[in-house]
Parts: sequence; structure tokens; C-alpha cells
Amino acid sequence: MNRQTILGAGGIIATELARQLPAYTDTIRLVSRNPKTVNPTDELVQADLTDAQQTEQAVAGSAVVYLVAGLPYKTSIWQEKWPIVLQNTIDACERHGAKLVFFDNVYMYGRVSGWMTEETPFNPISKKGEVRAHIARMLLDAMQTGRVTALIARSADFYGPNVPNSVTEALVFSKLRAGKTANWLVNAQVKHSMTLVADAGRGTATLGNAPDAYGQTWHLPTDRKALTGHEFIGQAAAAYGVKPNYSVLSNWMVWLGGLFNPVVGETREMLYQSDSDYLFDSSKFENRFFAATNYSEGIKQSAV
Repeated sequence: MNRQTILGAGGIIATELARQLPAYTDTIRLVSRNPKTVNPTDELVQADLTDAQQTEQAVAGSAVVYLVAGLPYKTSIWQEKWPIVLQNTIDACERHGAKLVFFDNVYMYGRVSGWMTEETPFNPISKKGEVRAHIARMLLDAMQTGRVTALIARSADFYGPNVPNSVTEALVFSKLRAGKTANWLVNAQVKHSMTLVADAGRGTATLGNAPDAYGQTWHLPTDRKALTGHEFIGQAAAAYGVKPNYSVLSNWMVWLGGLFNPVVGETREMLYQSDSDYLFDSSKFENRFFAATNYSEGIKQSAV
């Protein structure tokens, strides 16, 4: 049986991934604290991934396991719980002989001059980046020692329709939709790569079902023609038929906002990603599988 299991069901990427998996299997298991069906035949399993026994039971009988869980955006929680979640998942996949696909971000790279590729060394300059580097190394070590057959699917910042937790939804799409002035972080004149959620979900499903993709890290398909914030907002405004009015949120404004909103405060250490070019290279994936959706089309899809 080709049961494919999503650990961390319910999130934006997990939901898009679940929509893509019926192309490969009719046996899909969704696992979270409170899972909800995406496809009519989905199997739902309640589990806490910080509990080793519950994680093992959730993985049992799976051919492929996708770890796409999200944790609250707080450094102390990441430091405490991410290593536990990943270790539990590795142990469960090893015991049951399941392949593992880990959905990752780029925090471990730190500040990069030029293009981020799969070969970019880990050089985190944030607390969250240190956590991501640590857990990525945990998985790479397990892969290299033969404990698990696994791959890492890495995404840039993402955008898309119905993505309430994305920066672009909060600062751009929701503002323009309401006829308000959009915002951008720190510098609207530098290029910033964005991965369309639909491409991230389809790409992750594609990798999980490509035997030759395992044992490697892959950057998910992302249009190489990165836009500046000014350009991104201009295209979004055109899609809504409104003026591209926006203001730039400076470092001190984010700091001030963090005094009143803890989530905003947690973003401060990541602002280095917004003050200079943030360029994400997915040519390895695109040369092997399929091309990324261009920004013009992706922004039109997002402007709902």
C-alpha cells in the first residue's frame, strides 16, 4: 500500500500538498492535533509530534512521510520543540521503513551575497536560523549514516491566495484589497524571491514520489526573475485595479511594533532578509522537474 502521510496537516503548505498527492496515491493520512479532511478519502489521525509514541503510531504503515509542521513563531519554542519533533519523526521513519520528506526554509543560510543554492553553506545569524541549521544537520546526519531515506525540500518566503500567515498577505494583498496603503519591510528597492504556495505544494509532492530525488536537498520552484517590493506591490495593485500606494516599515518601526505585538517582535531578527537582495535559485529542481510559475501569473492568482 502506498500510504503517504503528512505530519503537521492543516497548515498552508500541508493543505496544498494534500491537494497534490491524489496524483500519486489514493491513501493519504493527515496528522495533527486537530486534522481536517482535504480530500474525501483522507484518513485523519490526531497526534502530538512532540510525543515519540504518538509520532510512531502516526507514521506506522506509511511509505512516504512529509514533515511540514509549523510551530508558533517564537524562538524559545523552536529551540525546545523542533529538535524533539524532528528526532521523533526520524526515529519513527527508521522503525517503519518510511521515506521522509522534510519541508524546510532558508534561515540556516544567514545573510547571502548573491544566489542561495542547495550548496550554500550554513551560516545562521539569527536564533531561529541556528535552530534550523541544527535540525537540518540532524537530518543530514541520519541520511548519511543510512538511518533514513530522506530529502530536504526548501522554500523561499511564500505567497499565494488564502495564505493568511504570509508577509505578503498581511502587508500587501489584504491592504490593497481593502483599499488601503500597502506596506513593505525595510527596503522596497531590493529584489526578494518568493515561492508560490501552489508550486511549493506541487513540488514537494513531486519530490516525494521521485525515487532519484532522495538523499539530496532541493530548492522548490521559484521564478528566477525576482521582483523588488516596489515591483511586487505595483503588480498586485494592477491586479486589483487600484493605485500602488505603499509605505516602507523601517527597522525602528518594527521594533516599536514589537513592543505591542510579540509576533512582530519575533520578526526583528529576520529583517536582514529584507535590507538587501534575497535571491533563491531553484534551477536544479526546474531542470529536473517543472518550471516555476512566473510572478505575473502568481500575483494574479493571489489577488483574490
